[in-house]
Amino acid sequence: MHFNPVFRGKYLNQLLQISRAPNRSISPYRARAPLHTLFANRQFTSRPRSGTIHVLAPLGLSPVKNRAPASTHKKVVVILLDRSSVTGYLNASGLGMAQTIDLLTTDGEHSSINLGDIKSVYFVREFDGPFELERKTFLSRPKLDGLWVGLRFSDGDSMEGMVSNNLLDLLDTGVQLTPPDVHGNISRVFIPRSALAEVKVLGVVGAARRAARPARAARPALAGQSKLFGE
Repeated sequence: MHFNPVFRGKYLNQLLQISRAPNRSISPYRARAPLHTLFANRQFTSRPRSGTIHVLAPLGLSPVKNRAPASTHKKVVVILLDRSSVTGYLNASGLGMAQTIDLLTTDGEHSSINLGDIKSVYFVREFDGPFELERKTFLSRPKLDGLWVGLRFSDGDSMEGMVSNNLLDLLDTGVQLTPPDVHGNISRVFIPRSALAEVKVLGVVGAARRAARPARAARPALAGQSKLFGE
C-alpha cells in the first residue's frame, strides 16, 4: 500500500504545532498519548501520480477484517436402520420436512439420504467422541423444562429424552429431543417419524403449570354468619 511521506509529514507537523500551542485546549491524556492513538478515529487518503485514491488505515493500526458468518451446518452422525453410520455436516433448518436430507460428508462430498432409511441423527460436539448414547434413560426425574417422553423404535430399541412442550412438533416431521446425558458428546437427537413405533409422555417438567382456578363463591353458611354478627 503506497503512502506519500510528504502527506504524512504534513499531519505530523500540524500535530506538533497543536501540542506546543499554549492557548489551545487539549487534554493531558491526548498530549501524552502515542501518536497512533491520536489518529485512531481518522482515515487518510493519498493521491499518487496515477490519479487513483488509496484509503489508508490509521497510523499504527491494521485494517479491520470482517468476520465470516457462523455456519448453519452442524456436526452430525446419521445412524441408518442397518446399524451403519455416516458422519458429516447437516443444515438443521427444516429437518424432516423433505423426504431426503442433504449431508456434506467429511470427505467434502454431498450425500442424499432417504429419510425412511434413517433411524436417528445425532448432533455431536466432536467427531472423535463416542457416537453411541452412554445413557438412554434418566436416572431420576429430569430437570429440563418440557415433556419427558419414552420412545420405542420400530426395531425394538427404546430410549428416553426431553422434547419441547409443543405437540405440533411431534405430529409429522419427527422428534427432536435432548438425551438424558446432557454433558455427553451427543447434544441433540432427531428421530424421523418412520423410525418410531411408539411415543409416550412420561411426565411434564418445568414451565407447564395448571391454570389458576377462579375464586370460589363464598359458602352460604359463611354468608349467614356474617349477617349474624352484623345485627
